[in-house]
Amino acid sequence: MSRAAKKTATARAVSLSVAGLQKAGAFTGRPVEKEIRWNQGGEELTATVYVRPLGFQAAVSDVLSATNKHDGVAGRIAASICDQDGKAVFTVADITGEADPERGALDGNLSVALLMAIGEVNNLGKATS
Repeated sequence: MSRAAKKTATARAVSLSVAGLQKAGAFTGRPVEKEIRWNQGGEELTATVYVRPLGFQAAVSDVLSATNKHDGVAGRIAASICDQDGKAVFTVADITGEADPERGALDGNLSVALLMAIGEVNNLGKATS
């Protein structure tokens, strides 16, 4: 039996309905509150942000990035950083600076802090056992 066949043989069947998928944990749930820190202009700043666990919005952003419709990193930040109700805080254009060329792109240190918070919420880069 091939590895793929073995994996399929042990897969758990779920009902493809909202209730069945909810029971299986297929929805991302509420945003997660995180405190971030970054240096800007020689000063350490802190902010409370809300991170939406990776889900539909991130998948759409990844597809748009793969088809060169927008920047992948900016898309990940825009898809993940939200308010406490789950509404997006940024657009991709806000992050890249295209929304307002006078304002420019989001600060690099802040961008890294946001990406780290996204990684922490989604356990990215951590080995699972």
